[in-house]
Amino acid sequence: MADTVLYEVSDGLATITLNRPEAMNAMNTEAKVALRDAVQAAAADDAVRAVLLTAAGDRAFCVGQDLKEHVDSLVADRKAGAGQTMSTVREHYNPIVRALTGMKKPVVAAVNGVAAGAGFGFALCADYRIVADTASFNTSFAGVALTADSGVSWTLPRLVGPGRATDLLLFPRTISAQEAYEIGAVNKIVPAAELADTARKLALMLATGPTVAYAALKESVAFAADHSLDESLEKEDEQQTRAGASEDHLIAVQAFIAKEKPKYVGR
Repeated sequence: MADTVLYEVSDGLATITLNRPEAMNAMNTEAKVALRDAVQAAAADDAVRAVLLTAAGDRAFCVGQDLKEHVDSLVADRKAGAGQTMSTVREHYNPIVRALTGMKKPVVAAVNGVAAGAGFGFALCADYRIVADTASFNTSFAGVALTADSGVSWTLPRLVGPGRATDLLLFPRTISAQEAYEIGAVNKIVPAAELADTARKLALMLATGPTVAYAALKESVAFAADHSLDESLEKEDEQQTRAGASEDHLIAVQAFIAKEKPKYVGR
């Protein structure tokens, strides 16, 4: 991986760190490629049982596209009569979103500061968002005459409702961690000084948990979002059969009867 994104696996937990703090972790091409490769690697690695997505520095989680690089690319496109700049959605953002939302393991986002544009989108792709009390959020897209990308058109309405999502997209503004929590965009707020430790403990807890069940939960919830009740009940039956056949389920039941703490193996 490039230095712009750090990748480490320890104790079943893959930690992916956006690492351009001097640029508020803005996504230049190098960072986008590195993040795409990191999340895809985590998704494919059986040794990884949970993922923690975080960022270096204390000012920003990610402010989205690096606009300095972006404008240079736009000018070059105009001169060449090409349209390569916006292919970044297809080449980078979409694969990142698919890997984060589709991987069969829980993803925790630890948001330490500003999350704007695609940075907001990446945070919304996580299964659980724990944020510093100093964090803030902004859709940003319409402010630079763009539409939503990085999955925001799909994730944001599901979390906060279509009406509120449309408002935040049409009239981009900065919302605080508290407001984001109140509208359902984040799960937990902690003091900034406690974010790193709290997020890691939470992610490690998931990494040592019943990951077959977590994968089934993720799939069932995503399926139910756009299917009927009857179809969702069939999906629950399918996924419960899968979870019930796992080694972890037997371990959990035996531990419950013995009044012991289960030690899950992720199978």
